Amino acid sequence: MRRYGKHTDEDDIRQRPNPKGNRPRTNIRPKHEDAAEGMVLTVDRGRLTCLVDDRVVMAMKARELGRKAAVVGDRVQLVGDLSGKKDTLARIVRIGERRSVLRRTADDDDPFERVVVANADQLAIVTALADPEPRPRLIDRCLVAAYDGGLEPLLVLTKSDLAPPDELLELYGALGVPHVVTTRDEFVDGVAAQRVHEHLRGRTTAFVGHSGVGKTTLVNALVPADRRRTTGVVNAVTGRGRHTTTSALALPLNDEEGGWVIDTPGVRSFGLNHVDPSRVILAFPDLVPGTENCPRACSHDEPDCALDAYVAEGHADPARLYSLRRLLATRERREGD
Repeated sequence: MRRYGKHTDEDDIRQRPNPKGNRPRTNIRPKHEDAAEGMVLTVDRGRLTCLVDDRVVMAMKARELGRKAAVVGDRVQLVGDLSGKKDTLARIVRIGERRSVLRRTADDDDPFERVVVANADQLAIVTALADPEPRPRLIDRCLVAAYDGGLEPLLVLTKSDLAPPDELLELYGALGVPHVVTTRDEFVDGVAAQRVHEHLRGRTTAFVGHSGVGKTTLVNALVPADRRRTTGVVNAVTGRGRHTTTSALALPLNDEEGGWVIDTPGVRSFGLNHVDPSRVILAFPDLVPGTENCPRACSHDEPDCALDAYVAEGHADPARLYSLRRLLATRERREGD
């Protein structure tokens, strides 16, 4: 066996031939300094529909991004064919920093979180007051996800002609969550859309809710030029709706402020395994000063929690502390409990 010394000539070293005739792989990545800015509108089986200037461009994720995935609402940079013509494909080479994220897990035992929407300002939680019955625990979970991800919540209550909203509004009154109450007739004549639209101007709003509550019907009324799939009906036996939206989609609002609506698939569960309970308290700025004397790693729902004394001294409303603990406890319970 031939051995090579320290001063071996390169011609003496054997090299394996490259049967494909292509260039060897390298760790050097292009800088893509000419990449164009865009926004992800929807994702479908590895293909991402993006808005670049005023053109809708189909794209795929570049290999150098690895396992990092782009989601609806992401600001991205693209290269390649950006004409938006049929059968053309661009590449997403960079994903911008996210200022907010709406995340969920399949259930509370699932360690893998999934980002549903990025860069939304607001989360509109759509809930029917009847047919199907409201599920306060699911609303609580959506609120926790909103607070944890940096989104402001908005409660949209539909079908108030079938049941009064008073009990549900009282439950969330201490949280100070803005709300809109609508009837079925207001959905038909467009009044509901007009009232909800007042809360959406100039903002990116993600809509979430379980099937049958009228979420997609409302989105269709808000953005009539881009109507989504046919809306479904509520099963008379189970009381649950049928999924009519299968992927998240961003749609532009027709207003001067440039707002966006993001319709998401209907949910029947909202896992919160990814949520750090210590971040939920940040949504209660009036209670935060009271945590200074809490024991280390306090869950804020234990006998030694300093918030009890803080509230007893009159520094905050007891209803606010009750609401905080109800939201924290929702991670330990399933939505139907």
